[in-house]
Amino acid sequence: MMARAKSDIIEMTSDFLDEVEAESGIKVSACFQCRKCTNGCPVTFAMDLYPDQIIRYIQLGLKQEVRESATIWVCSSCETCTTRCPNEIDIAGVMDFMKQWVVKEKGPAADSRVLAFHQVFMKAIRKRGRVFETGLIGNYMLKSGDWFRKLKDLSIIDEMRLGWTMIRKGRLNLLPKRIKGIDEIKQLFDKDTRL
Repeated sequence: MMARAKSDIIEMTSDFLDEVEAESGIKVSACFQCRKCTNGCPVTFAMDLYPDQIIRYIQLGLKQEVRESATIWVCSSCETCTTRCPNEIDIAGVMDFMKQWVVKEKGPAADSRVLAFHQVFMKAIRKRGRVFETGLIGNYMLKSGDWFRKLKDLSIIDEMRLGWTMIRKGRLNLLPKRIKGIDEIKQLFDKDTRL
């Protein structure tokens, strides 16, 4: 996240907390900043804001700071934070909600490639109920623009060699598989507008 100039005005929106709680169903206001979530998180090394800071920023109504943070995209949803929370706040659920909120608001993500991966991944789950890695890689590379960058510098050749090796060794499938309960997965997506 870029540092703010002294003349920049930080906009606090008091209704942001209400919006997040109403739409996510998670009581973010119950956080008293004990930091157990942050202390247990295995990916804080890659975050620009810690999980407890994201929660505090939501409480303070700092929409833009949350929207521009890489943290919500870095979160692996391992739920260690949720398990450790003494107030039983679903912090991983808040992170997932914030991802969907940024997508819905069409706001800038901290890294457009992470957003592209998130969108391609969710679309694959909705379509098949599971991830088809070969298709996921191709769709991600097209959506993120990596395909054209790698084509330009010819690094796509190394990617194709690696892919072919993985297919030969049975690590990648050429054809997608579906799960049996695909209708249930689609119903979940239809029911939850955040997905």
